[in-house]
Amino acid sequence: MFESLSEKFSSAFATLRGKGRISESDIDLIAEEIRLALLDGDVALTVVDKFVARVKERSLLTLPEIRKSTNQSQEIYSIVNSELVEILGGPARRIRFAKNPPTVIMLAGLQGSGKTTLAGKLALYLKEQGDTPLLVAADLQRPNAVTQLSLLAQSIGVPVHAPEPGNGVGDPVSVAKSGIEFAKSKLFNIVIVDTAGRLGIDEEMMKQASEIKRAVSPDEVLYVVDAMIGQDAIRTAEAFESGVGFDAVVLTKLDGDAKGGAALSIAEQTKKPILFASAGEKLTDFDYFYPDRMASRILGLGDIATLAEQAKKAIDSDTAKRLEDKFVSGEEFTLEDFLEQIQAMKKMGSMSKILGMLPGANSAAMRKQIDALDDDELIRTQAIVQSMTPTERRNPKILNGSRRSRIAKGSGRTVTEVNNLVDRFSAAQKMMKQMRGGNMPANMPKMPGGMGLPPAMTGGISRSSAPGNRVAPKKKSRSGNPAKRAIEEGH
Repeated sequence: MFESLSEKFSSAFATLRGKGRISESDIDLIAEEIRLALLDGDVALTVVDKFVARVKERSLLTLPEIRKSTNQSQEIYSIVNSELVEILGGPARRIRFAKNPPTVIMLAGLQGSGKTTLAGKLALYLKEQGDTPLLVAADLQRPNAVTQLSLLAQSIGVPVHAPEPGNGVGDPVSVAKSGIEFAKSKLFNIVIVDTAGRLGIDEEMMKQASEIKRAVSPDEVLYVVDAMIGQDAIRTAEAFESGVGFDAVVLTKLDGDAKGGAALSIAEQTKKPILFASAGEKLTDFDYFYPDRMASRILGLGDIATLAEQAKKAIDSDTAKRLEDKFVSGEEFTLEDFLEQIQAMKKMGSMSKILGMLPGANSAAMRKQIDALDDDELIRTQAIVQSMTPTERRNPKILNGSRRSRIAKGSGRTVTEVNNLVDRFSAAQKMMKQMRGGNMPANMPKMPGGMGLPPAMTGGISRSSAPGNRVAPKKKSRSGNPAKRAIEEGH
């Protein structure tokens, strides 16, 4: 979502880095470049003006100190980063839990903002944190909203309170109230109330939302905003705040291709923090919103903290400890370990999403390489490994021609693909032996995208390595003369 904005920021700072000594005119110039970048990114004009004014003021005020630094552009960079964090809402906030359970969370927003799906995502997130959430289907207006929420609840194993069929039938206020009573009787510690949306802010929506709010006295009223609808998101949020009131914002569809101006503007405009962010279609693509991490990604520094958290979730501590012990002890890394790695990577999401969190991922060159990745190659690689017997995975050296042919047929791939995987894996094993001895190979194979990982560890995930695109390496011709051949082979 922030690719274009990130590229423009990178371009502006590249110019600044070329300056030996920063002057006031240089600060004016980069402030103007930042201003144009933000306006092009669909950020609200009032937010842009405030942001640029603060950056200029702080930069000019500290210019004497900046000039003493050996890296003057980095000092300006730090100022821009801190101001970005500020307009995104400052320090990250958490849910305010009630002293006496249940904690009631009311979701509100326009129709089509992804509110019902977000209710399921939030319930799953809280369940994984050890809470016992209950979903309440109080959206009785939209066709099949109750059915959708019930199916979501069933898929994640969370109870749902849905006494009315919906589709225009039933009183949402009574449903919300009975949901709270049901939660108390069954000892649920969190209640998530899904309310009806409209195509636009209107009097009927405001009235219904106000009545539900009065009836259940929620601890958190979360306004769900589609990050792709631009400045209209801010206008509707301000209208809802004045009519009903809310405590925090939840952004959905952050993985979209819109410019993302709403995400950068809404916290500053409404003076309400962004509490959660949803960045994908999967129910697990959901987390607290971290302004500092978002600022880091916009400035091209990546989001290593989130990447580390996702890796920790994907690989359980026992598996990580076992692999670490295996590496330290000098035990061979097997295809069974490799299979576990592939499955963990799949849990983390697509490779393009994972690599998109690395520093510099939004640059044009890196983006081109990330776009060339083929996530389906991981699936094909997994099929090949799973078509092997446990003995073959533990000892790939026994893979003769007939075994490789059987594996190719079992996985629906070609013998050439099986051979390529085994060769890459053997190269990775050799490299790990060198690393174990404290020697990083100078000719370490590069993963597509320029990352320093062996292709065997990723299944060769470049589209250029997909079936039909592979070019077999030329085999060096051997002399027919036995004496010459012995010299060529080093005998």
